[in-house]
Amino acid sequence: MNPILWQSSEETRRQANVSRFMEQISADTGVPFRDYDALYQWSLRNTEAFWKHLWDFAGVVALVRGDNVLLQDGRMSGARWFPSARLNYAENLLIKCQEASPALIVCNEYGVARQISGKTLYQSVSRLAQALRAVGLKPADRVAAVLPNSAEALVAMLATASIGAVWSCCSPDFGVEAITDRFEQIQPKVLFLCQSHVFKGKLYPHEAQNHALLQALDFQNTAIVVPDEQSQKPNDGSILWEDFQAGYDPKNPLDFAQLPFEHPLFILFSSGTTGKPKCIVHSSGGTLIQHLKEHLLHVDIRPRERFFYYTSCGWMMWNWLASGLASGATLVLYDGSPLYPDADVLFNLVDTHRINILGVSAKYIDGLRKQDVNPSETHNLASLKTMLSTGSPLLPESFDYVYQSVKKDVCLSSICGGTDIVSCFVLGSPILPVRRGEIQCRGLAMAVKAFDQQGNALTAEKGELVCTKPFPSVPVGFLGDPGDIRFQKSYFERYPGVWHQGDYIELTGNGGVIVYGRSDSVLNPGGVRIGTAEIYRRVEEFDQILESVAVGLEREGDCEVLLFVLLRDGVRLDDDLKARISQRLLQQASPRHVPSAIFQVADIPRTRNGKISELAVSNIVNGNAVNNSSALEDPEVLEEYRRIAQHLAAQRMAPAIS
Repeated sequence: MNPILWQSSEETRRQANVSRFMEQISADTGVPFRDYDALYQWSLRNTEAFWKHLWDFAGVVALVRGDNVLLQDGRMSGARWFPSARLNYAENLLIKCQEASPALIVCNEYGVARQISGKTLYQSVSRLAQALRAVGLKPADRVAAVLPNSAEALVAMLATASIGAVWSCCSPDFGVEAITDRFEQIQPKVLFLCQSHVFKGKLYPHEAQNHALLQALDFQNTAIVVPDEQSQKPNDGSILWEDFQAGYDPKNPLDFAQLPFEHPLFILFSSGTTGKPKCIVHSSGGTLIQHLKEHLLHVDIRPRERFFYYTSCGWMMWNWLASGLASGATLVLYDGSPLYPDADVLFNLVDTHRINILGVSAKYIDGLRKQDVNPSETHNLASLKTMLSTGSPLLPESFDYVYQSVKKDVCLSSICGGTDIVSCFVLGSPILPVRRGEIQCRGLAMAVKAFDQQGNALTAEKGELVCTKPFPSVPVGFLGDPGDIRFQKSYFERYPGVWHQGDYIELTGNGGVIVYGRSDSVLNPGGVRIGTAEIYRRVEEFDQILESVAVGLEREGDCEVLLFVLLRDGVRLDDDLKARISQRLLQQASPRHVPSAIFQVADIPRTRNGKISELAVSNIVNGNAVNNSSALEDPEVLEEYRRIAQHLAAQRMAPAIS
């Protein structure tokens, strides 16, 4: 059993939202709850009652809820939640954010911060919504954006949602081809663009990119540009942000469209490494109530607490962060690099703005560890109560690092879900201990299991992450997918009637979860299934190694493991380091984990969502085409891998000669 690194105080557990929630259910039903597991098991047995109690506890604002909670037609994807309900996502956020003071704190790399009150945010949304209605925007129309993590992005999303239109966004660092691959599928009625964005102290103008995008989309509708300090009038037919809204009174009350629970709210995109990105449509009610559950009961957000997640508008964590307004939180938005001008920047934000919940990626934490950054010695961090991590499995050594070098008294919650459900399957809890290398728990009312290849449930063994019962944030479907054929194939083909996420996990004996990475990244040397995260965990313990990517080279009916490593500046991959890597994998994993060859590379390919693209490397070493390289952050990185693959092919011998 992994050691406990943190436990909340008795007072904290008593005051936690989830404890008050248990008391409320007990008072209504007479069912006693002794701990989290008791509530979790009850939520699985009484799913409809759970979500009805949560609706009341969270104070969901709706024109009507109705008595029915769940209607099923025998398929998880056909389940209908709160079929009589009529509500508006934006209304729930804007009403609750009046409790926060301020509602937003907006920061950038220049050290500039501005505060926006709930009243000002409401009025800004009202003004923009009036202008959008005037150009004919109506429920179910699509609105697309290429914007940084800014107040304007949040205002535009909320104005879109208030009308009942559907929001979709890309980060400004996406290339024209990658944006076109996404937006040409959704055919937006309105397009928001930025005039420039800043990253690592450099200004990136977007005039040429915006012009190219409008041409590529053959866009004939309304395009609105958020200006930079230059405020130059665009010459491509688009209109400046302020000019578009001129003449509309921000004091006019918002007219929130009251729509069905399953009405579309967001379109998020798959990574697109196997073809054009899939357009995943998420519902307004499902997104809202799932985020409320996670924020209130798992993260323990309280009104007026300050909530930060380092994210771009192209990652689902931005949508997740935005919903924090519905819990009365103050959102802290940051546009820029998390490491510029130095590694202290996010911890400076924590102290300056008294941030209570800090969300980052696992790779960010591991990077700080390898740079020996010690915020506990340089910062106060008194306000910080919770640290969240996602994007990839959090290494056990990174758990150690947080408690040794960041803050001893913090709830470190690793969370795992995805763009597919715009939420989490497994995450944290303020009333559970943090164990080294483990995610604290499965999400309430999420029937998460680990399945073997035959669909048998496993405990204390690695298996496929599945969810066996309906949950509200199952997507509406994929846009442009008649009959839900691609949707069904993506999530329900492997185990009929059961959601298959594609992650490799282990449910521990103490209720925790260990995530080993994507199961589609599983290697199969000698017929033994190996998760690549198992390799990364051992390899990246070496201080010389910043990151790595492992793939399988298919050879004569078997699979040989190839390992590519990105090293610190000035470090060379010599025979000694290769031998030590292999020895560690042999001793701490198994002979099957030891790579046939290890190569030093200048960079690791990743998608525009920041995920390492094992598939692209695998395709290259196996002589297959790399489909849709525009989905990658920097496709040129792949050239080095092509040269290595050509060398191996030319030699026509085992790759151990590396």
